[in-house]
Amino acid sequence: MTPGTRTIAQSGVSAVSVYMRQVYLWMTAGLAATAAVAYAVAGSAELQQAILGNSIILIALVIAQLGLVIALSAAVHKMSASTATGLFLLYSVLTGITLSSIFIRYPVAAISNAFLVTAGTFLSMSVYGAVTKRDLTSFGSFLMMGLFGMLIAMLVNIFLQSAMMDFIISCVGVLIFTGLTAYDTQKLRNFGAGAPLGDSAAMRRGAILGALTLYLDFINLFLMMLRLFGASRD
Repeated sequence: MTPGTRTIAQSGVSAVSVYMRQVYLWMTAGLAATAAVAYAVAGSAELQQAILGNSIILIALVIAQLGLVIALSAAVHKMSASTATGLFLLYSVLTGITLSSIFIRYPVAAISNAFLVTAGTFLSMSVYGAVTKRDLTSFGSFLMMGLFGMLIAMLVNIFLQSAMMDFIISCVGVLIFTGLTAYDTQKLRNFGAGAPLGDSAAMRRGAILGALTLYLDFINLFLMMLRLFGASRD
């Protein structure tokens, strides 16, 4: 280690808090961008028709979102801090465009209720993940297996169109993403314990990757809650 370089672990808990604060701030910025874009698109009949009414554009948006997640997850350490930040915010904007359809399918009251419950659940489990002394590693592995099983069930139900199966999938999804919130928070806190405090670019890249992780937990938990709370207009 070069002279003058410190790690978060050497600086104590307060330095870890600085790292986690950056993670939450960027996650919040991403959620705000998603909400603003979703509301704007939903409020414009022209944008709805141009985007949501065009299957090619929707497919392109989904592919772009997957590409951005893969790029950030696999190569964020090779990017500049500004590039990583820009890609994360771009992903948040694209997600907002695709999520704008929920304002068409669900009543605003259902969306609001699902968001409030999601926010409370996320906050509670994130705090638990940050303060618990229990190692959640094995718990996380179990949740990941459950996630893959749930995705397979969702694909199968595309053909079955079973309302009961959809309800079960939604319930399981809530449990999985609730647990992943605690697991990912603990994982990020452990990561922060070894991050270079003196390297602001590395800190930003790590915070962006952490923000993306918790952002995905929040969005997916919200969507599962919405499937339970919302009365579809279809």
